[in-house]
Amino acid sequence: MENINNTEVKEKKIKHNLNDAKYATGRRKKSIAKVWLIKGNGNISVNGKKMNDYFVKENLQTSIYRPLSVVGKENEFDVTCSVKGGGLSGQAGAITHGIARALVIFEPELKTTLKKGKFTTRDSRSVERKKYGRRKARRSFQFSKR
Repeated sequence: MENINNTEVKEKKIKHNLNDAKYATGRRKKSIAKVWLIKGNGNISVNGKKMNDYFVKENLQTSIYRPLSVVGKENEFDVTCSVKGGGLSGQAGAITHGIARALVIFEPELKTTLKKGKFTTRDSRSVERKKYGRRKARRSFQFSKR
């Protein structure tokens, strides 16, 4: 009998030499992204996959590219990042934050441009916790006067 599972396709992990790389950490909501920035030609890999395969939505892809495009260095750096925790939106925000911080480490004169775009500041907004005696964090149960 032939094994039908011989057609399994394994994804190639993208490997980079991280000796010349600059490292930064980005955070958003519950997500933490470890970002390495290397001189290259604009490839972005997330958790060993290409960014377009990991983030399918275009708005998340453009938000990740935004710090590089504001500075005008889209095709000058390769980005390798590993991200965990939270959802896709929080992970994309964490990667954006990490890329901006790594760019500042790589070229300190870019700090003013990235700060004007609010990429270097950590977005501290998070989900508000649910309170007892209420339906959600702020929503109360329906009140009947009579």
